[in-house]
Amino acid sequence: MLTDPLMQRALLAALLVGACAPVVGTYLVQRRLALLGDGIGHVALTGVAVGWLVGSTMGLVPVDALAIPGAIVASVIGSVLIEVVRRRGRTSGDLALAIMFYGGIAGGVLIIGIAGGSSGSLMAYLFGSISTVTTTDLVMTVVLGALILAVGVGLRAALFSVSHDEEFAISSGLPVWALNMAVAILAALTVTVAMRVVGLLLVSALMIVPVAIGQLLTHSFRRTMTVASVIGVVVCVVGLSITYWYPVSPGALIVVLAIAVYAVVAGLRPLLDRRRPAHDPHPDIPDDVEVAAPGPDTEGECVR
Repeated sequence: MLTDPLMQRALLAALLVGACAPVVGTYLVQRRLALLGDGIGHVALTGVAVGWLVGSTMGLVPVDALAIPGAIVASVIGSVLIEVVRRRGRTSGDLALAIMFYGGIAGGVLIIGIAGGSSGSLMAYLFGSISTVTTTDLVMTVVLGALILAVGVGLRAALFSVSHDEEFAISSGLPVWALNMAVAILAALTVTVAMRVVGLLLVSALMIVPVAIGQLLTHSFRRTMTVASVIGVVVCVVGLSITYWYPVSPGALIVVLAIAVYAVVAGLRPLLDRRRPAHDPHPDIPDDVEVAAPGPDTEGECVR
């Protein structure tokens, strides 16, 4: 498998997507915007169709040569619009996402028809088609993946502050508007990076489910992000490896594996919590109540 050039490209793309998607997903979960990836994915579908239309108009071969650049532009614009709407509060966040859902799908199907294609032409982008990853796609994935990791990990403290408590971030003097836009744009880039691996309809699951598993295993934001990235890499590589021998959809299998891991961890968590030794949450602060051991003149009393 490792000697096949196609699988080499596919495995590298899966490795990068598995590492990047949970990093951005950690911020989205913290901001209670777990479905943002779905909204952006639907908007990216319109970008794919626009790229297809431009490519067919220019006579490019293949006709979808501009599909990924079109998806990048459309998803970035869509994510910025969602953030602007959410920030100004003219409509609720879930309503803005719903508009993006339906508008993105409808626009994509309509434009792909104008370009001379059909709704079936979008299936590879909706559910992933990692076997079609070209060298150009891989280079773009490497560049965007490196950018996502650099910003997502390098600005982790500032992005966490904005995602956790925006009012505190404002009082601390952080550029809240710019950081919010950074999270939105990172989410858009992640969607386009993962488009070939799991598809636009399933990318949100790869961004969120590993984070949910990390939250079950640890309570630290930093550790949650690390655990989620490791799980994302593992399920992507394992899922893709299985599809080398069994003809199933790699994107669907990767998501199912992630959900299966979540179910196992959630089922075992009560057992792990019972075996975990009790610990003092504030070891640096002396206890203000002590229980005296029973002695010859006392039956045990509480001493301040």
